[in-house]
This record gives sequence, structure tokens and C-alpha cells, in this order.
Amino acid sequence: MSGRIDKSWVVFESIENDQHDRCVDLFRRPDGSFGFEEFRRDVEDAGAWTPVAFYSGTAYATREATLSAAVARVVWLADAL
Repeated sequence: MSGRIDKSWVVFESIENDQHDRCVDLFRRPDGSFGFEEFRRDVEDAGAWTPVAFYSGTAYATREATLSAAVARVVWLADAL
């Protein structure tokens, strides 16, 4: 898990692309808000997931709103679903 995802946030879904080198984590914060972050995984990083955007700072009221925002912002996500 990235440093950009606070340890108090609970990831409830992680969606990978077909190549398994990109993922989006959807999470819930202790205050009840939701968010998401996009990550990449490269061989030179020893397979560690590295954040590629700064989406995690935005809060959403529902899971559905979070997923909708993620699909609108992450180019490959709609195809992965």
C-alpha cells in the first residue's frame, strides 16, 4: 500500500488492468468519506505499487460517486470493469 493511502483508510476494492501493471484502489476514510488512488507497478520498482496521480485528496460521499469519478479520470478503468 502506498504512503498516499493513510493506514486508517480501508481499501474496499482494488481494480487492476489486464496487464496487472496498473490498479485503482477505492477506499473509505474513518470520517465516512470515500476516495480513490491510481497506482502503477514496474519491474524496476521490484513490483511495488507506486502512486501515479493525486486523486486521494478528494472526498466523495458514496462508493458510487467514488467509482464514477475514478472511471471519469482514469483512462483504462472503464475497460477493466
